[in-house]
Amino acid sequence: MGGLRHSWLWLSLVLLGSGCALVRPAPPLPAPRPAPRGVHELLVDATAFNSLAGQTDAQPLLTASGERLRPGLRALAVSADLERAGLTFGTRVEIDGYGEWVVLDRMAPRWRRTIDLYFGDDEAAAQRFGRRKVKIVWGP
Repeated sequence: MGGLRHSWLWLSLVLLGSGCALVRPAPPLPAPRPAPRGVHELLVDATAFNSLAGQTDAQPLLTASGERLRPGLRALAVSADLERAGLTFGTRVEIDGYGEWVVLDRMAPRWRRTIDLYFGDDEAAAQRFGRRKVKIVWGP
C-alpha cells in the first residue's frame, strides 16, 4: 500500500509542477490595434478611361496634374469631392483587387465619389472593366 501512495504522491507533484493540475485563467486577449492615424478607406464607383483623342480634349495624353499619360502608367482621376477629401495629385491609392495607383488627374465636376482608372490605349479592356464599386485605401 505504501508503494501505491508513493506513486500517487509522485504523480501529484509532477502534475502540480507542470501546471497541469492547476486551472489557470487564459491571459486576456490584446485589444485590437486601431488603424494607423490618417489612413482612409472608402467604397467608391470606379470607371475606366483611355488616352484616345475621341474621349477627351485636344491633348488626350496630358493630365490635369501636368503628367503625360503612357500605357502601363497606373494613373487615376478622382472626382472633386474625393480631391477635397485628400486624394490630391500624387497620392498613392490601394484599390482592392487592382493594386496601387496614383492620382494624376481629376474628373469632370458632375461626378461624385468616383474614380476613373487609366487603361492606356486598350479601349476593349476599359469597356470590359465598365463601372463597378471598389474599396480604396489611402493615407500616410
